[in-house]
Amino acid sequence: MSAKDLDISVSYEQLEDLEEDFEDVELELLRQQAKLSKDLYAKREKVVAQIPNFWPLVFEQSPPEIDEYIQPTDSTLLMGALKSLSVERFELPEGDPRSLAITFEFSENEHFENTKLEKKFWWREAKDGWAGLVSEPVDIKWKSADKDLTGGALALVKKIYEDDKAGKAQEETEAKKKLRELLENTGIGGTSFFSFFGFRGRNITAEESREAVKESQEKRKARKEGKEVEVKEDEDEDEEDDDDEYELEIFPTADDLAVCIAEDLWPGAIKYFIQAQEQDALSDMDFESDDDEEMEEADGAEKPPQKKRKA
Repeated sequence: MSAKDLDISVSYEQLEDLEEDFEDVELELLRQQAKLSKDLYAKREKVVAQIPNFWPLVFEQSPPEIDEYIQPTDSTLLMGALKSLSVERFELPEGDPRSLAITFEFSENEHFENTKLEKKFWWREAKDGWAGLVSEPVDIKWKSADKDLTGGALALVKKIYEDDKAGKAQEETEAKKKLRELLENTGIGGTSFFSFFGFRGRNITAEESREAVKESQEKRKARKEGKEVEVKEDEDEDEEDDDDEYELEIFPTADDLAVCIAEDLWPGAIKYFIQAQEQDALSDMDFESDDDEEMEEADGAEKPPQKKRKA
């Protein structure tokens, strides 16, 4: 039975308002959680700094939503050079708690000169109802072209961003041509984890977002007061424009990855580290078991089981 067949006295606008009420509660919970856990995260940072390879082992046990983006070459770099990770909801206490800053700190490595890479995501809203994270490309100083894990894509994204700021957003620049060609030839299936730093998202400025939020709040208030509110129909042209904005993304799902890091990997770091330790212990046990079997086969007789090494 469809909704049209039912005699419903509740409007979709009322349901939307109820969803927004729930969203307000969730945002307040995020604010309180960030406030209450701030000192704990600072304490954890001091403790784990004394544990060798803490963050590499955390990434080794990362959930599928993160692990699927880590290529073998990325894994080698992360395991060998990652020193620390931090997540900050940088617009708090006054701003939106969904805005994120994710900072990676690296030791000396063969790929790039940077010791820190910070990626900021701002929560923005548009007047067409869209809401989500937007960002700016981050430059990575690769030591040479053959050490660039993005194959030159990140540098092109950075150049396009600079061209757009210079008023060339509507022009088919040389950088755009090269990036299109690169994406057509390589696709995004084997995209490096470090392409994450090139994500931009929709081009929604802070001012446009403030206006959209204000307009939305005014409509919401009017509905609660029983006033009639004009509902705008979505236009196909806007949807096509949105697709164009994502056409040159080298990591289109970087916003999802950022949320997963902030809401899963970052708060669950100790859990993932312990899992890594347990996994290593199981691997050691398997290795010792294989050694025992080989010795038994060589001697042709069973020997008393050797004592297992403590994990």
